[in-house]
Amino acid sequence: MAYALSPGVTTVERDFTSIVPSVASSTGAFAGAFQWGPVLQPIQISSENDLVNIFGKPSVGNFESFFTAANFLSYTGSLYVTRQDSAAGKNAVGNTSLLVLGTAVNINNIDAYNGTFLGGTNLVDWAAKYEGTLGNSLQVSFADSATFKDKVLTGTAYAVALAGTALTATGSAFLTELHIGAILKNSSGVVVGTVTAIATDIAATITPASVALANATGCKADWAFASQFDSIPGTSLYATTQNATNDELHVIVIDQDGAFTGTAGTVLEKFTSVSKALGARNYDGTNNYYRDVINASSQYVYWMRHTVNVAATGTIWGTVAAGATFKSMVGAMQTSLNNGVDDFADASGSYAQAAWILYADDRYDISLLPVGKANATTANYVIQNVCEARKDCVAFVSPQDVSTAAIITGTNSTATGPLVLFRNAITSSSFGFMDTGYKYQYDRYNDVYRWVPLSGDMAGLAARTDLTNDAWWSPAGYTRGQIKNVVKLAVNPTKTDRDTLYSSGINPVVAFPGQGVVLYGDKTLQAKPSAFDRINVRRLFIYLEKAISTASKYQLFEYNDAFTRAQFKNIVEPFLRGVKGRRGVTDFKVVCDESNNTPQVIDSNNFVGDIYIKPTRSINYIQLSFIATATGVDFVVVGG
Repeated sequence: MAYALSPGVTTVERDFTSIVPSVASSTGAFAGAFQWGPVLQPIQISSENDLVNIFGKPSVGNFESFFTAANFLSYTGSLYVTRQDSAAGKNAVGNTSLLVLGTAVNINNIDAYNGTFLGGTNLVDWAAKYEGTLGNSLQVSFADSATFKDKVLTGTAYAVALAGTALTATGSAFLTELHIGAILKNSSGVVVGTVTAIATDIAATITPASVALANATGCKADWAFASQFDSIPGTSLYATTQNATNDELHVIVIDQDGAFTGTAGTVLEKFTSVSKALGARNYDGTNNYYRDVINASSQYVYWMRHTVNVAATGTIWGTVAAGATFKSMVGAMQTSLNNGVDDFADASGSYAQAAWILYADDRYDISLLPVGKANATTANYVIQNVCEARKDCVAFVSPQDVSTAAIITGTNSTATGPLVLFRNAITSSSFGFMDTGYKYQYDRYNDVYRWVPLSGDMAGLAARTDLTNDAWWSPAGYTRGQIKNVVKLAVNPTKTDRDTLYSSGINPVVAFPGQGVVLYGDKTLQAKPSAFDRINVRRLFIYLEKAISTASKYQLFEYNDAFTRAQFKNIVEPFLRGVKGRRGVTDFKVVCDESNNTPQVIDSNNFVGDIYIKPTRSINYIQLSFIATATGVDFVVVGG
């Protein structure tokens, strides 16, 4: 403490109220194939609606991944999802020039975009935010003050029959000045019709043609989406203060084919009065440069480069505003994105491993990992490189490889052998848990039934048990092991089958008539008989180790003396008494004194706390003895 040089009172606070904090034990993590969303970037979601909004609906190429995640979320509300990737996936792209479609690109996520594409030297104008064929449904359109309304078209001798649809002109520039949906007017401002096709610079299609044109001049065009905005883009207040003009744009993103919303032509996003000027600001100081606004805010597209369809004179877009008169557009522009390619890479290959290994980073607080559709190689990879490396989570595995292929469709009547073969290919580990296969469930998005791995449900049962009881309770049985959304099971093992499977560490899932579909086992994949061959014991120790180690880090850089050791015990023992009171352990002992913190330990700057635990055990076998006795026998004697 500081020493006073004159009389006074100094107040000092010391905090000896340290406790063992609560820790999360129900958050899951999953990696798989999806239609939409960022690639190789874990995103935490809380519901199936979030899953659809961020990663898209299920399809024939990825329904196993989708429903593994969705089934987990039906039991709880916290799951990290990572979309895996291969070189096959492509983001749809578009050019505002009708003459060039553009080559699709691969942009995994915002980090990949910033590292490769942000500079604007790209060969396309716009790209879908994420890879996949969903991006082919997107359309981007934008206009400035010169093209928003009453854009005077070049050319003469405009002609269209009153009852016809063919539009022709001499010396016109339809390919650069018109766009699909543009409203064509005559020189007096009377609407002629809507542009529905553009063949060449001098030939287009108008429908319906309500006004006849014959050798007309001075025709005009309105932007197709002008009615979506309340004002005409012009010069922003920011540009005015910088002595600049003509910097504003209106931009709109459309679900052209209805793939996102189910209704073709639905407006997805609008960006009003964004600026062509680099560094432009709104009145509140936020960024208003159109490239940055769209990249940061749009859920559907990336800006890739400035349009080339601008006037020859003026200041180029992306220049600072000071003194600039920004180039006007030649015509309102719109582009339909195309060439997007889905990436449903094999969930059992290196692509899946690249996604799963992201969870080895302890930045993600996870406990339950439903592996979904995966072969033994990937299952082993997740168990060994994520779960055993972290030592705070469990992988849930459903059988999936060539030898068990028939199990998925329920056509293998003797499934025990293939299941045991698959299990034997999996490493022995208390951080793994295996079930007996797949369930048949309804896909409401596509109105079909699907065979889906049960691992999402297995992890979900564990998460729900955390909420209803505690992490150290078994998730199996009639009370806590009821599985949702099951039409039928691919494998419904008999008692004889269950005996074989359970002795191999495979947990049967069984449909009992009138009693539902039930998880009927709680063994881990540890082959060695010990307390850790049960999921409730493994998760008990994960919970204790995670909570106590979190509290223990506040002992770092303190002195290893009797006071610190006593403080450590005073933190841990009340916590363990609480766990004991909640039936997690039958007894415990904490040793942290001179017996294990010897002078050698202290001199090496270490600190040792030994915590002995007697875990509670779940009942796996019940024996009921019914004994017949003679009428005159005394039960007190028999009981004794």
